[in-house]
Amino acid sequence: MTTVAFDDLAGLAGTSLGSGEWLEVTQKRIDLFADATDDHQWIHVDPERARSGPFGAPIAHGFLTLSLVIPLWTALFDVSGVSTKVNYGVNRVRFPAPVPVGARIRLSGTVLSVTPVDGGAQITADVVVEIEGGTKPACVAQPVFRFYR
Repeated sequence: MTTVAFDDLAGLAGTSLGSGEWLEVTQKRIDLFADATDDHQWIHVDPERARSGPFGAPIAHGFLTLSLVIPLWTALFDVSGVSTKVNYGVNRVRFPAPVPVGARIRLSGTVLSVTPVDGGAQITADVVVEIEGGTKPACVAQPVFRFYR
């Protein structure tokens, strides 16, 4: 994990943060996400039917994969000397490959830009959610985070 003091954020643009730890995407996590979002499409929550579907197994929702960017990012990067951290938005998101149940994913990231905002700083990052053993990423995105003193 990279931890940076708030006062040192300005110089981070272009800095690679490397890759984080692997996280297994379980059927239980997929089912809980389906319950939370009311998205119970069979390719996610019906293992038997999904085996004969286009992916050969249940897959994680794309937006579950995107939501996991937050804990994966938090395990990769932190800012000290702040009172509040906010997920401000996402500029770009794509899901090039599905995440099958049981797959392990991890995040790699680069700080794209650091911009001052009233009372804090905004970081835009380029992140890639990699699937262990996969040839394409599960997700590529540009999340935007704000850090306030």
